[in-house]
Amino acid sequence: MTEGIFEKFSRILMVVAVLILTSTGQTISQETNSHDQQAPQLSPFSQQLKSTLSTGLMAGKGKANTQRYEGITAFYQKHDFEPVWIEGGKPTQKARDAVSILRQAWLHGLDSQDYQSEALFQKLATPDANTLVDLEIGLTRSVVAYAQHLNAGRLDPQAVNREIVVFPQAAASEIILEKLKVTKSIQAYLRFMAPYTPRYERLRIALGIYRTIAANGGWTTIEEGDVLKPGMSDPRLLSIRQRLIEDGSLDENAAESEIYDDVLVEAVKKFQIHQGLADDGVIGPQTLAQMNVSVEQRIRTIIVNLERRRWMQNNYGRYYVFANLAEQIIKLVRDEKNLHFELIQVGKPYHRTPVFSDEMEYIEINPYWNVPYSIATKEYLPKLKSNPGVLVAQNIQVLANGSIISPFSVPWQSYSRGHFPVRLRQNSGRKNALGRVKFMFPNKFNVYVHDTPSKSNFNKASRYFSHGCLRLRDPLTLAEKILGEQGWSREKIEATVRSGKRTIVKLKEKIPVHVTYLTAWVNKNGSVHFRRDIYGRDKILDGALKKASAD
Repeated sequence: MTEGIFEKFSRILMVVAVLILTSTGQTISQETNSHDQQAPQLSPFSQQLKSTLSTGLMAGKGKANTQRYEGITAFYQKHDFEPVWIEGGKPTQKARDAVSILRQAWLHGLDSQDYQSEALFQKLATPDANTLVDLEIGLTRSVVAYAQHLNAGRLDPQAVNREIVVFPQAAASEIILEKLKVTKSIQAYLRFMAPYTPRYERLRIALGIYRTIAANGGWTTIEEGDVLKPGMSDPRLLSIRQRLIEDGSLDENAAESEIYDDVLVEAVKKFQIHQGLADDGVIGPQTLAQMNVSVEQRIRTIIVNLERRRWMQNNYGRYYVFANLAEQIIKLVRDEKNLHFELIQVGKPYHRTPVFSDEMEYIEINPYWNVPYSIATKEYLPKLKSNPGVLVAQNIQVLANGSIISPFSVPWQSYSRGHFPVRLRQNSGRKNALGRVKFMFPNKFNVYVHDTPSKSNFNKASRYFSHGCLRLRDPLTLAEKILGEQGWSREKIEATVRSGKRTIVKLKEKIPVHVTYLTAWVNKNGSVHFRRDIYGRDKILDGALKKASAD
């Protein structure tokens, strides 16, 4: 999570101040002596604190822990090793409040054991003069770590999965401690360190609700059996009714019955929508499998997605495009109101679309498709070796040094995946792989939003069909919503499409584009939604979080 301008500037000033004090210590000392002044006399506690910090034994492992400890040491040096949590030889109320917060780290899907909360609690319960310094340092380190984890996530996204190309930056240790030193409410300050968005807060609240469900025994399990369709009778429908009441899909006052009636059909459809299934009201294997996912599994999914939310910025921009790969939707948003909602097709499991943010710069009508090198060599080259005319039917041309050449003049047999010195380009037209419109936010992944001639795939609940780009069901409407602000009517857009002429429209204002992967979220109406982890990213992140807690 990116720091505010004030926090960045303050941190820079802090580091500069420490560097100046370190590099000019001798000069300052000489000037002080010349004026018959003496350095502040440290108390015995501060002396012990200084000595303990200087050993570096409590720094911890890893780059993040080292940087955190260096920042903590710099803070104490600046404040002449005055304690933050100890006063008059005993822990303060602020210390007790901090430990209480650490013990409830689970409220944010974090593990309180990562912050030594129980060990700190025991030291608070029986404060010992000989261990007060350890309590001071331990509490500082734990609170700073907790604040940074709330602020930018427990883990580095790139270290977990290189397909997640986001770079959250936690607030510096010194800045956190400066604020903690003066704040009147440590609870309010630490809560502010977490994402202060309704999206995060709704998911955090859902975690608490699901933990309560788990504590009360979880959900009713449904037995295996035949597919159930409206109007059928089956004893399992009693269990299904109970299961849907437990997750809020069905009113608790609904009549008990072994008949699959209209009321239950609507509840099943609601459940299917929340799971990203086809809402046909048929209780088949997929719907039954989702009903039997345990609440403990759902809790882990929520925890994983809270971590993702902490990686994401609070403010997406006033006007932005938001795509969720797991949900396979894209939204155009202004002032947090959806201007347009669209189904998309995303990368196949072996052509996984990355997570990243960029800016849309222009829209291309009747685009060329420059066939990516990987597709040209893996998919087209084998065909070209047996039949060079295969490109003609698809309106694909061969270019060498910028000039169009005949595919029959190319020695395809001598080409390979490592040696392919020509370029394939599909001209605009009805069969163009990009359709009639593409929305460009140039990026190193060569991922963009575009039309597609493969419209039938939008009828499916799961839409993982592309080579990594985001395919749109209705690109003209999205173009109309965006270009309407620049005076383009729907009629003008359609006329340009009909002309067949390749046309590039540069946007007057770049639009932030956020490509995300969220498998759990809560809508404004309180409905909790889950999606399949088709790319296996939940599993990777969950494993990394568990490993980090175990280390």
